[in-house]
Amino acid sequence: MGEEIRTLLVWCPDWPVIAAEIVDGVPGAEAVVVLRENRVVACSEAARQEGVRRGLRRREAQSRCPKLVVVEYDAGRDARAYEAVVAAVEEVAVGVEVIRPGACALAARGPARYFGGEEAAAERIVEQIAQVCAVESQVGIADGVFAAGLAARDGLIIPPGETAAFLAGMPIAALERPELVDLLKRLGVQTLGDFAALPAGDVLSRFGFDGALAHRLAAGRDHRPLAVRQPPPDLDVAETYDEPLERVDVAAFAGKALAERLHEKLAAHGLACTRLGIEAVTADGQELHRVWRHDGTLTAAAIAERVRWQLDGWLTGARRGAATRPTAGLVRLRLIPDGVLVHLGLQPGLWGDAGADRERAHRAFSRVQGLLGPESLVTAVLGGGRSADDQIRLVPWGDEREPARPAAPQADPIPGVGVAPLLARSEAPALVFNFTPPPIDDRPAPEPGDRPADVIDLASRRAARVEEKRQAEEREELAGREGPAGWEGPAGREEPAAGREETAGPVGAPADGLTVVTVPPARRKGGGGRRPVPASAALPPWPGRLPKPAPAVVPLQPIPAVVLDPAGVPVGVSARLELTGDPAALIVERGGPVEISGWAGPWPVDERWWASGEGRRRARFQVALSDGRALLLSLAAGHWAVEAIYD
Repeated sequence: MGEEIRTLLVWCPDWPVIAAEIVDGVPGAEAVVVLRENRVVACSEAARQEGVRRGLRRREAQSRCPKLVVVEYDAGRDARAYEAVVAAVEEVAVGVEVIRPGACALAARGPARYFGGEEAAAERIVEQIAQVCAVESQVGIADGVFAAGLAARDGLIIPPGETAAFLAGMPIAALERPELVDLLKRLGVQTLGDFAALPAGDVLSRFGFDGALAHRLAAGRDHRPLAVRQPPPDLDVAETYDEPLERVDVAAFAGKALAERLHEKLAAHGLACTRLGIEAVTADGQELHRVWRHDGTLTAAAIAERVRWQLDGWLTGARRGAATRPTAGLVRLRLIPDGVLVHLGLQPGLWGDAGADRERAHRAFSRVQGLLGPESLVTAVLGGGRSADDQIRLVPWGDEREPARPAAPQADPIPGVGVAPLLARSEAPALVFNFTPPPIDDRPAPEPGDRPADVIDLASRRAARVEEKRQAEEREELAGREGPAGWEGPAGREEPAAGREETAGPVGAPADGLTVVTVPPARRKGGGGRRPVPASAALPPWPGRLPKPAPAVVPLQPIPAVVLDPAGVPVGVSARLELTGDPAALIVERGGPVEISGWAGPWPVDERWWASGEGRRRARFQVALSDGRALLLSLAAGHWAVEAIYD
């Protein structure tokens, strides 16, 4: 049995609370708890003074402290915030292993010999974390990671060879294995010393492999050595010049040499970069910075080319009087590789190279960005949203084309079925739009003079369908489960064949001006095989979003407009989504009135009402004008506007 390595463990108490304070601005000095699955996993010192403890349910914790600040557990947040602590420790010691967010360990021999003893090393690391991160920490040193972690709770340094005696008096709950601890307590094992005294073979046969590992820890023997974290290599390259670089050719030559050094450094580590940061410092101390992105990995020639473009843009902009021009010549250049990955080569296209035309276009676009800035050339990315203006996000050319708010592709609610809007004015010509209205469709009630609608008895229809269902099942049983002609659902019920229509309502032809929509009956549960779930099913939907087809033109800013009724009075919408009049004419900005030949709506949208300053409430309409145009209008706070234009 080998001797355990002297281990120094750094522990930051209540780290989930500290991470929430660092990342989310939660007041850590107040009573704060972090919940996971409705139980307390961490609490602040103020909460402990009120009687809150780990393991309590949320309701019980709030009953002990009514002013409790509740934060949901986020492992990613804890890990991101703890990276700064690990980096601070690596500035004074090497070979750091992250145990979990809030605790890291390293071999104590190196820092102890460098700082003159284990106690001095512990004090130096605690001071370093406090100065760099403003975080309280404690250090424990013992033989092994497990014992060092327990010693860190009290800030102890266990002398060499006394770790087993130190662990013997610890309660069995220190193993942090709830099921095993509960079983051991019922068997009369109360301390780690009692558990370590049991024969190892009996422990393995009774408690299994996990129990055997816990037995080794209780005896002061770790089951594996430290897996130290290797600090990332310093890949930046920089050069300082005695004479300021004021000419483009001189600066380009210096940048080319620097680019070759960067490429050689990356190749030595088997790496490549997809983004390149270029920094320059002028003789007056002005700092310039620009980031370049590439579809593939940047070669030495590509790095040198982008450095030359950027220096040309900076120095040429100085002569043209650009707002971001350098105030003097460049005295320092620095290249920072970003998006570093293992170099496996650039994957060509299916039929060969990625394409010379695309590469030339990319080079031209990149040079424009180098001269005018990244925001001078943007591309559109389609994402989630309910209106045409908030579904599009403009990103600089070369940046990742990821939507800010992903959404599942929009599917037709009733595939293959068109819907014609029902107009309140019976004299208006029929107009068919190729879209399906949103689920909420509050149209104005018919006026008294309009033709009355047919009344459908839902109870009789339901009874008729039950009888049809029973008869279909009897036919299926007699036919040996051979379905009738036409499409047959998985439950064996006959469905309308292709091209056949089935109307819902009284028998007979519908009255003039009404539209009959045919909807196939839904499949019954439990029948047939399951349909494959599309990959987009995991993406969130956007209820109330604009249906297909999408508008062709979306103005950068909504165009003011006015909708008038036949009497020339502006049309409005009441709180119950009832129109004050029938839309008859539209005035856009300062133009003349144009007759409205058809319209549909209103469709209300009430977004982000819970967020102060971000809420937006409006009613949307789709209108067709007598001159052939189709527009998407919105009414918000009594003001009409044109949001989009259809083809």
